[in-house]
Amino acid sequence: MNKKINVIDLFAGAGGLSEGFLETKKYHFLAHVEWEKPMVETLRNNLIKRWNYKISEARKRVVLFDVQKTSELMHGNWEQETLKLYRQANDEVFVAGGLDALIGNNKVDVIIGGPPCQAYSLAGRAQDPNSMRDDYRNYLFESFVKIVDNYRPKIIVFENVPGILSAKPGGEFVIKRIYKAFEEIGYEIRTPNLMNKSIYSASDFDVPQERKRVIIFGVSKESGLEVESLYKELSNLKSNKTKKTVRDAIGNLPKFRVLDKPYKEGRKNVSHALVGDVIIPLHDARYNNPRDISIIKEWLKNDMNDIPNQEKLDFYFEKTGHKTNHNKYRSLEWDKPSPTIVSHLYKDGFMFIHPDINQARTITVREAALLQSFPIDFEFLGSTAYCFKMIGNAVPVLFAKKIGLAVYNVMEGKRNEKI
Repeated sequence: MNKKINVIDLFAGAGGLSEGFLETKKYHFLAHVEWEKPMVETLRNNLIKRWNYKISEARKRVVLFDVQKTSELMHGNWEQETLKLYRQANDEVFVAGGLDALIGNNKVDVIIGGPPCQAYSLAGRAQDPNSMRDDYRNYLFESFVKIVDNYRPKIIVFENVPGILSAKPGGEFVIKRIYKAFEEIGYEIRTPNLMNKSIYSASDFDVPQERKRVIIFGVSKESGLEVESLYKELSNLKSNKTKKTVRDAIGNLPKFRVLDKPYKEGRKNVSHALVGDVIIPLHDARYNNPRDISIIKEWLKNDMNDIPNQEKLDFYFEKTGHKTNHNKYRSLEWDKPSPTIVSHLYKDGFMFIHPDINQARTITVREAALLQSFPIDFEFLGSTAYCFKMIGNAVPVLFAKKIGLAVYNVMEGKRNEKI
């Protein structure tokens, strides 16, 4: 058996990329770096329960840290303010030596990650008065580049939204900045004018979701590898099966019924009841008030997804008395992949109405996770809103698995090995 490939995951989130790479059984993770505590707790918990990590090992390998403090992260030259934050977070296990100490004598073969995408997304720019030109997240790739430069992996994987190709903070296309930054440290990535060929849909890789993402592969110019071989291999790994649908992903989950009279359970409002006695963790119907339930039923009854956009805006005004420039409702369709699961779900789910009119509800946390191709036993820790947020920000697991396999095949000189 070949030795496993050593990898670091930056901006790891809840672990979509990490989970996919782990499922290939070909990688050993030296570190996963993430700053938001619920995501860190979720990833650690998954490593312990699903991958048999010892608690101490999971706490050590999943690093709670702000990647922007790059020198501290890599070398452990902590500032007092950093140590204070660790103590406040009750997470003092990562204080000696930084990533350098954690990696030890191991060679870092691959670095993967996806800096937060909100600053690059078209939706985010549309809603920000300055089109997010001043958003610090536009420049988080610089920290990614510094870490790559320090550890010199053979291959890098950088995942983001297609909007990164048109984002222009400070008057210069961010994709040109990224190209220059990697060029300066001796890494080859596709030139900006070829990056439009780097957009993939997760639905082509057995994910029940039309989710388009830019995959930026890079190779060290010292490695002897060719960046185009990675794209060719990933394209070769596209599924030749019919696209997975909403029905495939969530059609067999327990159903809910609308209560005749909503009630309060502690501080929680309840509008739906489970049908039957099969309980699946995180499969709990969100509260919807009577007006919203009525809207959902009317939307589904009249199959309103395909009506002209102005009619959708008029419908919203008629039902709520509020005006909007953006459609607020959409239902999933049983026999199609889901549209892109987004972090906005933490606010409300009206763009993700369940297709069963008898249930008259929006999707659950578990349904969102399954549409992102997370295993059904993957646990998300945190509030319901935060679970939706971390799922919406994640890389779909099966897509990540194919990316991991493509990287492995190129590194090992294999072609189109499928799992």
